[in-house]
Amino acid sequence: MRIDRYLKLSRVIKRRTIANGLCDNEKVFVNGKSVKAHYEVKVGDEIDIHYGDNIISHKVVLIPYDSKRK
Repeated sequence: MRIDRYLKLSRVIKRRTIANGLCDNEKVFVNGKSVKAHYEVKVGDEIDIHYGDNIISHKVVLIPYDSKRK
């Protein structure tokens, strides 16, 4: 699953467009490396999001089920 979609479905970021914008501006890091919105999330990834003055850390334990994808 793409990281922008993962961040929205896991409710870390409220909107996918915001998550996509953060990725485009190099504010999303996975395992210490900056990633773009098309990065495929895997279980065990550690995500750091630089959002304003805050840093949100998140570890991927489970990838949520997406009912719209088949």
